[in-house]
Order: sequence, then C-alpha cells, then structure tokens
Amino acid sequence: MSLVFKDRRVLIVGLGKTGLALVSFALKEGARVRISDQQAPDRIKALTAPFTEAGHSLIWEGGGHSPEFFTEADLILVSPGIPLDLPALEAARTKGIPIYGEVEVFSRYCTTPVVAVTGTNGKTTTTALLNEMLVEGGIRTYLGGNIGRPLMEYVLEGEQKDLVVAEISSFQLDTTESFTPKVGLLLNITPDHLDRYPSFEAYAASKARLFRNQRADDAAVINRDDPCCLEIGRRLKGPVYFFSRHERCVPGAFLEGNRIRLFLPHRPEEVYDLTGFLLPGTHNQENALAAVLGARLLNADPAAIRRVLTGFKGFGHRLEWVAEVDGVAFYDDSKATNVGAVVKALEGFDQPVILIAGGRDKGGDYYPLEGLIREKVKALILIGEAKERIAGQLGTLTLTETAESLEEAVLRAYALARPGDAVLLSPACSSFDMFRDYGHRGEVFQRAVKELKGKADRV
Repeated sequence: MSLVFKDRRVLIVGLGKTGLALVSFALKEGARVRISDQQAPDRIKALTAPFTEAGHSLIWEGGGHSPEFFTEADLILVSPGIPLDLPALEAARTKGIPIYGEVEVFSRYCTTPVVAVTGTNGKTTTTALLNEMLVEGGIRTYLGGNIGRPLMEYVLEGEQKDLVVAEISSFQLDTTESFTPKVGLLLNITPDHLDRYPSFEAYAASKARLFRNQRADDAAVINRDDPCCLEIGRRLKGPVYFFSRHERCVPGAFLEGNRIRLFLPHRPEEVYDLTGFLLPGTHNQENALAAVLGARLLNADPAAIRRVLTGFKGFGHRLEWVAEVDGVAFYDDSKATNVGAVVKALEGFDQPVILIAGGRDKGGDYYPLEGLIREKVKALILIGEAKERIAGQLGTLTLTETAESLEEAVLRAYALARPGDAVLLSPACSSFDMFRDYGHRGEVFQRAVKELKGKADRV
C-alpha cells in the first residue's frame, strides 16, 4: 500500500545519501518537505541547494532535532543512522505521527522482486558476490541498500530491472512493516550495535524482521552453523534453505572438502568447486555458500556462478593483504568493526598474529576472543577509546601494549614480529573516535605499512 505524500508535511530526518533520495522522492510526490539534521546550517544549505535552485521550498532545522519541529509533521521518514529513541521521535509517536524508513517506503513503491542480504558480518561481500553471479548469467539487477546506492534511487529512476539486490542492515529493518524479499539471506548474528539495542535478543529480533512477511512462494536462506540463525530459521513458516560448513543440508547447500554441494527440490545435485576461490578465510566460505544457494534459488546460470567463484576479488579493508616487510605479512581488516568479525578473521590464520585492535566501543563483550587470543595472537596492540576496556578483558592472555596512534601501532607490531608472522588490523570497534570511517582507518594503516616497507627496502 503506497503512502500519501501530496500536500502533506513530510519530515526527512538525516541528510545523508538516503535522506537526500527521500527528499527527492517526497518532492516528486508533491509533499511539503521539512528536514531535520545534526549538521550545521551552512552544510544543510549546501546539500539542499539543488532543490531550492529548482524552485522547491524547504523548511529545515540544523544542529539537532527538536520535538516541536517533529510534531508539526504529518509523516516522518528517518535515515538508517538515526536513533529511533530520539526524544523528538518519541514526541511524534505520542501524537500518532507515522514514522518509516527508506526500505519501507521503497517496498511500497517498488514492483520489482527483491533479494535481500542481512547479518552481522559478510553482508557487503555476499551481496556483491550474489549480484555478480546474477549479472554474469544475464539477469538485469539494481544493486543498492546498505552497500552503496539508496534503494529509493531505483524508484526515482523508473528503469525496470529483473531484480533488486539489496544489502540490508538491522537499522534499516527496524523501520519496516510490509517489506518482503522474494529471497532473504541471513548470514550470521553475533553481538554488535549494543550501544543502540537494549540487548542481544533485541538486535537478533531486528535481523529476523527480514522474514516476517514472507509467503509460501518466497525463500529464506539461513546459516545453520550459527545457533541464533538456526533458531530463527526453525521458527519460520515459509520455505527455509540452510547452508553449512559442517552439516549436511538437504534441501540447501553444504561444504564437503573444498566443494559446495547443493540440493534443491525437484532438481539434481549440483557441485561448485572452491579451489579457485580468491577470498581467504572460513567466513568467506560461508559467504560463498549463501551466495550460491541464493543465486540458484533465483535461477542464476550454474556456469555463470562457477565463473564468478573463480574471478571475484572482493573489497578493500576486508582481510586485504597489504604488503610483506622482512618476511612479516600485513593484513588490513578494518571493516571488522565487531568481535564476531575478528573471530572469523583470526580463524583463517595458521601463523602467529600480532593483532591491532581498538577504536570506539560499541557496547559488546570482547570475551569471545579469549580462546583465539591464547591460541594465535602472540601480541596485542590496542588503540583508541576502547583500549583500556579491551586490555581489561583480554590483556592478561598475551603480550599487550597500547599505542596513541595507528601509525605507532604499526611500528610496535613490526618490532614485535618475526619472519613468518602476520600483523593484522582487525579492530572489533567502530572507527569514529579517530577516523572518518573504517575505510579511512584502513587507508591510514596501509599508508603506514607502505612507508615501513619503503624504509626497510632502502636498508
């Protein structure tokens, strides 16, 4: 059911890429648009200049969110990063003003089938891998959501594709009501964003919203090896297809040696060899299992899937090899912003690791790393706001030091390493205490490593 925009006071909260797309759509639908954002007025003026220059009249507030401004709206649309417990939003709820996010608005105006990927870790890699498999087989897709382009841009552009491939975060799922993917993929659920959610159970419930409206002709693809995902899968009423690295899944997909074995109803068994798969780590085997299973449920060509499995190189800052300096390998895993991601990264190393971790704490525990720290980490270098908390939980398990900057941490890690060791940046924390984002953090790390290599090569 579509929403009524014409002549209504529609408030857009947050003016990032998603917010700007929502502004465009609301104006196109004839709304009287209002904007609330934390940014300074000059910045808001610059961002909204294309709309005002086109003759649109906008009302906005900057530097914060006031309840009075919110309660004057007829409809509120929030960007994913906006906390839903804002006092201004609470005031709007009290007055019965509807509040939606981009994914919900998109779902009410999009007539194209959607495949959606969520999970704590691996969303971007799996979404991109799945999209490549579909495109390689001749299926026309729009790739968007948390991976980059706002989903509303697809509605605005008006071009019809065969399928929308979307990466969906828990923040985006929080504001959904009718969103229904034809195929939904749930990769894993480990503690994350506990600075936003009251409990791990609440965070998991947010992920489970992906499947709440699925029908008998839709499909859920779920990680059987993850206890929380398994529990969600067992509660679903629609068709569920599990994938696993350890258990036989029929119907579904599982790993046997270095091969994916796939079983779907009324089809013969299919086998996909991972010998030439370029992405390292057990977590990427799980990503491949999910992508292959999802692609075949969407009737992607098996030959196209096999070609992508041997050619897909993944993304930067995700267990990315940077350089080798005097026999020490340096890896950038800056995208590992939670403990579960660091667990997956460490599981993939056979050699001793000097681990650089820390940043802005997200409210979870670091104790799940204990066993791997004892087993694989010869030294722990901690940075950022969370360094003292991490040291308090893990610092007695191995040699532990703190550093005031990432550059200093790289130098200390190199000094402690020996040929054959690996230095791994895998922070388990967000980057916003010291950097713009995880990409900026990874760039600083790579630059420090390359400067170190340059000096070593000159000796």
